[in-house]
Amino acid sequence: MLLYWAIIFAVVALIAGIFGFGGVASAAGGVARVLFFIFVLVFLVTLIAALV
Repeated sequence: MLLYWAIIFAVVALIAGIFGFGGVASAAGGVARVLFFIFVLVFLVTLIAALV
């Protein structure tokens, strides 16, 4: 679910950047980046927990 929202915010940032809304693009890109790193962290924790 986190990856889904990260992709949504990345698409919003891309579209906002195309139309010249720099502030919105920057904010959406930041949210997408944070959500992606949280997704990677949770994925790695569950992967390690499954192996142990």
